[in-house]
Amino acid sequence: MSVFKVFDVAGSGMSAQMLRLNTVASNLANAETMATNKQDVYKARHPVFESILQDVGNMDDIATVKVSGIMEEETAAIPHHRPNHPLANEEGYVFSPNIDAVAEMADMISASRSYQNNVEVLSTTKELLLRTLQMGQS
Repeated sequence: MSVFKVFDVAGSGMSAQMLRLNTVASNLANAETMATNKQDVYKARHPVFESILQDVGNMDDIATVKVSGIMEEETAAIPHHRPNHPLANEEGYVFSPNIDAVAEMADMISASRSYQNNVEVLSTTKELLLRTLQMGQS
């Protein structure tokens, strides 16, 4: 495998984790939103990743990450009896999404660490390439 393919692999991982961080942020931002009916409630979103095996012409194939889609959760909305709320329906209920903020924060930490690991791979590869070039100057 060419050393430059490391940049492709780590770059695809970073893009995937950035999308994951964005969806988690969106879920957390909408965790406390209210709606008049169950159908209009925000649904948590999660990216779906797949590994893409790339044949580079020899035995050292590489795998990059591709986002194959964004999945919406189908969890039931949580009803709240708040008759004075401006969005309350005729029975006095408003609905909020069933988003677990603790699980979303754990997902955010995981995505952030994965992103940082990919940055470290890029940094180490760059440093190794620079040192290899410096060896040739001597």
